[in-house]
Amino acid sequence: MITLLTGKKGSGKTKKLIDMANAALENSKGCVVVIEKGLKLTYDISHAVRLVDSDAYNIQGAGMLFGFVSGICAGNYDVTDILIDSTLKITGTDASVVEELAEKLKKLGEEANTNFVLSISADDSEIPASVKEYVSK
Repeated sequence: MITLLTGKKGSGKTKKLIDMANAALENSKGCVVVIEKGLKLTYDISHAVRLVDSDAYNIQGAGMLFGFVSGICAGNYDVTDILIDSTLKITGTDASVVEELAEKLKKLGEEANTNFVLSISADDSEIPASVKEYVSK
């Protein structure tokens, strides 16, 4: 399953992502991973969640992000949830990248039995129509 948290900067996406990560941990029988740019969530997310700084692995672009996420799933069969904060900052692109990334993650999620949550700093009008169904209400 894929969930997109969309909205302009300051609209509460990160707070919602933090709440979703902590809730996923309570419901998960496996591992929960949060990928962020920088280490700003260290004290907001439970210590039991695996917090990954994308800058530490020099992730640049949607392809590298997808490869990194695929590697996490391949290396850890019990990852149930992966949440990505500041997705567009990590990819260094605009919201147009969401369409291809979401499609790839959907397929990966079905194969690896993993849920994905992406925070996207963009207005709903900037989100491609093909992925509107994933936008959290």
